[in-house]
Amino acid sequence: MSSTESQTSGRQAEDRALRHLEQHGLRLLKRNWLCRSGELDLVMLDGDTVVFIEVRYRRHSAWGGALESIDRRKQEKLVRAAQLFLQKESRWSNHPCRFDAVAIEASSNTVTPNWIRNAFEA
Repeated sequence: MSSTESQTSGRQAEDRALRHLEQHGLRLLKRNWLCRSGELDLVMLDGDTVVFIEVRYRRHSAWGGALESIDRRKQEKLVRAAQLFLQKESRWSNHPCRFDAVAIEASSNTVTPNWIRNAFEA
């Protein structure tokens, strides 16, 4: 798979995750927010809680599934990016926060995305 195909698949997975989360009442604040620590795929509001959502897509699970790919190092990068987001977007800094994950496996294209609330702690 070329990097262009991979980016297209990743974008489609994010689109699918976003639709799923919006159907459950979450509201998009930022998408693909970039900083020196990395990228936040989706930043959404669930009631008054700011939710940092990592979307993971896997064509197959030969090297582990989508959720297993969010290892400790990736979690630390997401926490640092979230801290920077809250510094730059200070109106959200006093809100409760959580880290969710949405896993989408290509082999299950017709299945609802696997949304894990509180996928890990900061």
